[in-house]
Order: sequence, then structure tokens, then C-alpha cells
Amino acid sequence: MQVGQRLYQQAKRLIPGATQLFGKRPELYAPDQWPPYYATALGCQVTDLDGNTYVDMSTGGIGATVLGYSDPDVTHAVIDAIQRGSMCSLNPAQEVELVQLLIDIHPWAQMARLGRMGGESMAMAIRIARARTQRDKVAFCGYHGWHDWYLAANLSVSGDDTVNDRLADYHLMAGLDPAGIPKKLAGTAIPFGYNKIDELKTIVDREGQHLAAIVMEPTRSDEPAPGFLESVRDLANRSGARLVFDEITIGWKLCLGGSHLKYGVEPDIAVFAKSTGNGHPIAAVLGNADTMQAAQNTFISSALWTEAVGPAAGIAAINKFKRVDVPKHIDRIGRAVRDGLAELATENNLPLSFSAHPALTQYRFDHPHQAAIQTLWTVRMLERGFLTAGLFCPMLSHESSHVSAFLNACEPVFFEISQAIKDQSLEQRIGGPVKHTGFTRLA
Repeated sequence: MQVGQRLYQQAKRLIPGATQLFGKRPELYAPDQWPPYYATALGCQVTDLDGNTYVDMSTGGIGATVLGYSDPDVTHAVIDAIQRGSMCSLNPAQEVELVQLLIDIHPWAQMARLGRMGGESMAMAIRIARARTQRDKVAFCGYHGWHDWYLAANLSVSGDDTVNDRLADYHLMAGLDPAGIPKKLAGTAIPFGYNKIDELKTIVDREGQHLAAIVMEPTRSDEPAPGFLESVRDLANRSGARLVFDEITIGWKLCLGGSHLKYGVEPDIAVFAKSTGNGHPIAAVLGNADTMQAAQNTFISSALWTEAVGPAAGIAAINKFKRVDVPKHIDRIGRAVRDGLAELATENNLPLSFSAHPALTQYRFDHPHQAAIQTLWTVRMLERGFLTAGLFCPMLSHESSHVSAFLNACEPVFFEISQAIKDQSLEQRIGGPVKHTGFTRLA
């Protein structure tokens, strides 16, 4: 057994769920074959513990490293912060500089609190909205992390032990059991569908006086329908709820400062994380002064929000976003990959479909044996030196040469997949288990 796979078997015995992030489980890609751990990650290349080097044409650090792995400008700033002492009894001056940078980019905002992770920062935003409005309920659209306020959507409002799966019905992932979430939170998180303004109107008509916040991703897989975001803003104004835009995933990928600036709709709070520090832990809850001052009426505090590395990384990354048109580059790379894969799929009569923005490309094989097809695709591309999944997050470090090499490697793999579908040999060719779909407990 290879070094990486052996270590992963140990991890499954020592760590519940084996990994700290569900999206990095090898079982989601190719069980027993996807490399679980990396030794180095530079640019868009990853070397695993067994010395195999891959061009990453998959999740790009789960969308966090939009500049590429170990970007030299960000790395220099991080090393400098570490050498000066990343933590002490005083506060790092970089946090003020970072907040000022963010406010300069977002004229609608006047204040910000910093965190380190996306999920915790969304919880912070909800706490601030509830403190400001003195209300409890939240209407939401999209994926917003693992905290109680969000997973409460899957609690049964009847008070029994029935588990809803409204997060699967409306959003990204099936099978999220709200075990450990206080049952008294049932009914406090109410989902609505993206571009379905009538659903939100119904919630506001019924719960408006109890709504602390309307929470949503301005975009993820789809463009907002004409007037949709504007209508959400109007409904927030009408009900007195705070409008919270979760920019954690889409963030800096569409334009400098987040997708809501592209669409011209101002929230009361915007939340950034992930690519804000190009993979280094830094997050920001940015808002207007009227809303953000409520943070002083509740308790929001953490020691490691005061270390210097995160803010230093954020400053360096944002300054690079200001110098370089990153969204233009990753859009071009994403479109080139889509166009090439679509052409190969047509040539091989494979039912391949695409969704989301080119900078956050999602694709799937529309076939009853989609999971087996995806697993075979991933395994064969690993053999050719590429990490592939049903999601491609382009990075600034991706060049046209990487796209060309990737598509050349895809050509014989698509042909094999087409043949395997015809002779019903998909699972025999994989050489291991088929990938998992949805949230599954590991044995």
C-alpha cells in the first residue's frame, strides 16, 4: 500500500470522518485511489506523499487559492509576519490596514470584524443581525456552513425525531442529519430557492416581523434573474431584516470586491473568507455602521482572530487582485476547459453538462451511472498526471499550456468511457470502489 493510502487508513481510525473538511474526503473522488495528502503545492501543481506530481484541474484548494498555490507575493507577506512574531499580547496593525482596504473597495460599508474561517464568520454575521434586530428567525438561500443556525433547517418543526432534508431540497448536499442541534431551533432557519422571489415573499408575509436576516449567496451556479437581487433587497427593507450576502465561495472570482458589486445591489453585511487570503485563514464580516455596531451589544471574540498572518495574507492577496485582473484570467481558463471538454464529449457521444460560472465550473455526466463514470474519469486522469473532479476552480497559475495538456490527456479517456458505457464495464475498469455521493458516514 502506498504511503498516502496507509496514512489515510490510520486517519480513519484516529479522526472521526478522517478529514477536517468533508469536501476533501478521497471517497468523493475515487476511493482508495485519490491521493489523500500532499507534500508540496506550488502554482497549480501538487505532489503527493508518494512523489507523484499532478496538475490540479479540480477544486483548487476548494476554491480558496484563486491566485494559485503558494503565491509568491502572499507567501512573502506571510513569512514576514511570522518572522516578526505572528502572535503577542498586542494587536497586529495589519488588521486595521486590511479593514480599510475592504471599506475602500466597498463604499456602502463603514465597519468590519475579522475572523479566520467561513463558517464561523457566517455565524458571526447571523449573531450581529439578530443582535441588531432583536429577532430570531433567518430566511436563507444557498450553502452557509456547518453551524447550528444553518443546520437547524433540517430539524422537524413538529417536535418529533423526524429529520427533514430541506438543505438537500434547496441547496447542495443531501443527508445532513441535524444531530446535536438543539431541537428548540426548529423553525428558525427557513430556506427559499434561488431566483424564486415568490418563495421569499411568502416567508416575509408570514414571518417578516420575526426575521433577523435574509441570507444568500448573490450567485453560485446561476446568474440572478433580472430584478431578483433588487427584490430581495426590497423585501429586506420592508421586513426590517438585515440582508447578508455570503461571498465566501464566489468572492473575488467574478470581480474585485465580490459578486454583489458586479450586480449593483448593496447588502447590510457581506461575508468574505477563502480566497480573501489565498488559502491562508482570514475572513471578514463587512457591513454598514448601523448594523455592525450591534457587535458591541453581544460577545464576539477569539484569541486567534488577533494573530498577524491572516491579515497579512489578506492585504497581499487583495493588493494583487487590484494589480492583476484575476477574474478575466480565470474566466478565460474556465471557458477554455469547458469548450474543450464539450467538444470531446460530443465527439464521443457522452452526455456532459455544465453549470455555474466559468470561474467555478461544475460539470456532470448525465447518465444513470454518473458516479461510476465520474470515478473512472478521475482514476484515468490520475494515471495521466491530473487531479480531476466534477468541479474545476481555475487559478491565476493556470496557463493555456496546462489546458492544452489536460484536454490532450482527456481524449483517450473520453473514448474509453464511451466504450465502457456501451459494453457495461464501467465498474470493472475502475479498479476500486465507486465514489460516494452526498454526506455519508465513513466505516
